[in-house]
Amino acid sequence: MSIFSFLGIRILLFSFVLLPLAPTPPAPTNDSPNGAGLPNIQSLLHTANVDAALRDLDARIQQDQKNALAHNVTCRLYFQLEHWDEAIQACEKAIGLDPQNSEYHEWMGRSYGLKAENVGALKAFSLVRKVKAEFERAVSLGNDNVMAHADLAEFYVEAPSFMGGDKSKARKLAEAVMRRDPAEAHYMLGRLEEKLGAKNKAETEFRAAAEASGNLAHYWVDLAGFYRRSGRLNDMESTVNRAREARLDNGIALFDAATLLLQAGRNFPAAIQMFQQYLALDKFPEDGPAFRAHYRLGLLFEKQGAVQDAAREYRASLALASRYRPAKDALARVSR
Repeated sequence: MSIFSFLGIRILLFSFVLLPLAPTPPAPTNDSPNGAGLPNIQSLLHTANVDAALRDLDARIQQDQKNALAHNVTCRLYFQLEHWDEAIQACEKAIGLDPQNSEYHEWMGRSYGLKAENVGALKAFSLVRKVKAEFERAVSLGNDNVMAHADLAEFYVEAPSFMGGDKSKARKLAEAVMRRDPAEAHYMLGRLEEKLGAKNKAETEFRAAAEASGNLAHYWVDLAGFYRRSGRLNDMESTVNRAREARLDNGIALFDAATLLLQAGRNFPAAIQMFQQYLALDKFPEDGPAFRAHYRLGLLFEKQGAVQDAAREYRASLALASRYRPAKDALARVSR
């Protein structure tokens, strides 16, 4: 659940471990006139093999150029691969076909944010404005799109005022979400209080999110992430352990908790075990693609000196996503 940084600020749009992705509505079995017998388009976001999913989508689009959902899912898969130009292009096509779709504008904003992380300051500045505009459009079109509200609130929290940041607007968004999703609203308030430097209030809100969620594990991981950012690594690790005992919902907490331990340099054996448990799932959450789990598992092995095991995991990552540059670079590094 990557952290986008540009012009000295950090925007948590599609978070490495912090911000969950928008839940996606169910799609019909046949998403185009020629879709009979093919997998549901939305389900391609949860398959392990991204290369195969992109080939499937390309074939569908060749048959039906006006399939907006296929373009949107293509955008999201390129987003996973960190190929921002392809993601933006696909999202633009989806919006062109269905301009009133809140979720499509949300993913356009996220894709602009991904590109902003990877370009120079001057280009990033113009992209920030596009991020803001797309998130605001997503919210205006979708009062029930909770994650669009969360994305926009995160922007308002992180961006300086001269670039559109507005903490009072972030608080209003959290208050609006409180009526629909109290857990996510408390999380949003936790991020706001953390940014304001009110660490005790932030901790209280993150705890409230976990409690309001009915003990969902990923909200405990959010609290663990707060402890990591606050330098409280012992509290982070104990909260990760608590998350492992909580309700796992779709399994993303395993991916995010293992990532936290990797980032913090703590308890690598537990992180390895969680990634292996995660990779045994039949279906992968969109914000935790299997190829990234293999890649991060490889990093853990590499940090422990198990180079052959690391290389095996990097190859497994590339077998699913052959264009994923971090895995390519890592495999080249351990193969020298």
